[in-house]
Amino acid sequence: MDTSTRTPNTASSRLEIEPGYQSGFANEFATEALPGALPEGRNSPQRAAYGLYAEQLSGTAFTAPRGHNRRSWLYRIRPAAVHQLFTLLSSDRLVANFAEVPPTPPNQLRWDALPMPTEPTDFVDGWITMAGNGAAEAMNGCAIHLYAANRSMKDRFFYNADGELLIVPQEGRLHIATEMGRLDVEPFEIVVIPRGVRFAVSLPDGTARGYICENFGALLRLPDLGPIGSNGLANPRDFLTPHAAYEDREGDFELVAKMNGNLWRADIGHSPLDVVAWHGNYAPYKYDLRRFNTIGSISFDHPDPSIFLVLQSQSDTPGVDTIDFVIFPPRWLAAEDTFRPPWFHRNVASEFMGLVHGVYDAKAEGFVPGGASLHNCMSGHGPDADTFEKASHGDTSTPKKVGDTMAFMFETRTLIKPTRFALETAQLQAHYYECWQGLKKHFNPEQR
Repeated sequence: MDTSTRTPNTASSRLEIEPGYQSGFANEFATEALPGALPEGRNSPQRAAYGLYAEQLSGTAFTAPRGHNRRSWLYRIRPAAVHQLFTLLSSDRLVANFAEVPPTPPNQLRWDALPMPTEPTDFVDGWITMAGNGAAEAMNGCAIHLYAANRSMKDRFFYNADGELLIVPQEGRLHIATEMGRLDVEPFEIVVIPRGVRFAVSLPDGTARGYICENFGALLRLPDLGPIGSNGLANPRDFLTPHAAYEDREGDFELVAKMNGNLWRADIGHSPLDVVAWHGNYAPYKYDLRRFNTIGSISFDHPDPSIFLVLQSQSDTPGVDTIDFVIFPPRWLAAEDTFRPPWFHRNVASEFMGLVHGVYDAKAEGFVPGGASLHNCMSGHGPDADTFEKASHGDTSTPKKVGDTMAFMFETRTLIKPTRFALETAQLQAHYYECWQGLKKHFNPEQR
């Protein structure tokens, strides 16, 4: 049982407490901020304790198989239905239907980091859509956003009806207060906010920047391990979900909703983060990427990047995912007589990469923390000329540590379509293709 001090019945600032966490991925959690707030033996008693309302939050169809069914029961001060009418907010920064973007070029694309805003900008206002596929209304595909913010959300709350949010901070910590508890997230960690969960983001460091993958489709899950066995990659115990913590505040607040790519606002006379207790397996969680147990070759050749898979959103086709979230963390390279960096390749899948920290081992120059690259279906890519020359002549008789780095990839089975902003922004590197132009011809039919 977790305990929490009740906040005054005023519009005072959010109560700051040290968050506590429950361990495990998609477990059946049960947590209460007041003793006895969770009903026993039933979900919806005639009268809930403390005068609370019982409310179910469903993340999958009611009839989904038990192993895939995700839902939680919330016991809250007021139901989520209590707010004024929503009105449309003007926004041209977000895209949710990727049939409406410009034609997708087959070029390799790369961007510098998004600059910090000069005007006061909170987490929600700091989003910009870079690319994606499918459509939110069809509940299929994804949108990839960057965010940059310099102001905490004050008396403002947000939820996303379009999909779950996989947030990858690159610079600046995030304090995320959700209906179901509080999470503190820093660079090298990720956080997943399920579809529909209301939250607000504070910036302990004053500014923050990072990446968001908005998943329109099946919920993210841990991959099966197959021949790897029962251990390795991301361990379920390292995923952390918050304990219940609630706000009992009344005042003039704003609730912002995202639906089909549009932002809507409604006045609300109380904090919607008023869940005193909850149980279930549909809840926000965070994960420290530094805990990823990397698998690799200890003989020869470079394995496929699927060995770096953290989370996946499965499709209707077995073995083919809608979204793969892959990381490239610090690791040892031990493969002998092998070209150790990622090889040159063309994929049926499409890859959007970001860099949280350090240098990516396949790109010596130009790929900066906070930046991004996009290599779409069958677009040739791989190490730049300098990396190729060094790796081709390096000593592979001893292991090498790839350290001080953290890169990641959102990989999808369908084309990732860049938005008009992504194709026209000043952050687009016009000369990215030149990193391969220095690759020399080494062919000699007289010499093996």
